[in-house]
Amino acid sequence: MKFGYFPGCSVLGTGRACEESTQAIVRELGVELEEIEDWNCCGATAYMSVDEHNALALAARNIALAEKQGATQMTTPCSGCYLVLNKTKHYIEEYPAVGNRVKESLKRTGLQYKGNVRVRHMLDILVNDVGLDTIRKHVQHPLKGVKVAAYYGCQTVRPYKDFDQYHFPETIDKLCEALGAEPVHFPLKTRCCGGSQMGTLPQVAQRLVFAILREAKRQSANVIVSVCPLCHFNLDSYQHDIISRFKEDVGITCLYYTQMMGLAFGIDPNTLGLHRNLTWDRSPLRQQMAAVGVGA
Repeated sequence: MKFGYFPGCSVLGTGRACEESTQAIVRELGVELEEIEDWNCCGATAYMSVDEHNALALAARNIALAEKQGATQMTTPCSGCYLVLNKTKHYIEEYPAVGNRVKESLKRTGLQYKGNVRVRHMLDILVNDVGLDTIRKHVQHPLKGVKVAAYYGCQTVRPYKDFDQYHFPETIDKLCEALGAEPVHFPLKTRCCGGSQMGTLPQVAQRLVFAILREAKRQSANVIVSVCPLCHFNLDSYQHDIISRFKEDVGITCLYYTQMMGLAFGIDPNTLGLHRNLTWDRSPLRQQMAAVGVGA
């Protein structure tokens, strides 16, 4: 099972734990990722509101490079990158005038866009291609007693529901059950965390994150699992400030879904990048896994 791999900028920076845990999981499950040579930043979600054509051309270059390498499917672990690449492919196919202009821009750089590559989120591949039955077979330490709030963020299934529902997706929930954990009812699973507003309008973003963390706690979750590096950064890194501001203990362990898979598989926590998670050191789950020899 082989895919063209677009890591994106975040997972090689602040989201390094996402990259580390993803690579550990695909090695375990036999998924081969071939990194796209000379890939560039997808432009993130902001660039498209600044210069639509250049943003589309920037993202389309990565798809054209994947085609050049012979990939028929490409994947990324970042929900923001997934959204941008997927939206670019949709725009080129659905709006011929836009598509022709983007293709012409790429042609001037020596690249040809054919549109033969399918863009997919890593979560989709692990759950729907590798499959839950195979994942269950790799579980060495079922996560019994772990109650999970599955947090998808606002970009994983919007505006395109390629592998799940718009408003109440269930892919992570099903994955958690396969790992032996218990997904809780979580109404805010697709609520925005504020994204990059944490760096520009922190008062606004903190309130959004507070609402998500508080609801996870209210539903008796002891872990919140995310799929997006920026969402994870906001949920994991600002809990001290948010607790101080709102005078309510909303502290909770934050993990990438790939880190949770790795723990259930018995993979060393450092290999999964858990030493980079600010909520891991004080996590009851850390003690639970150490008790069965994972990270002891």
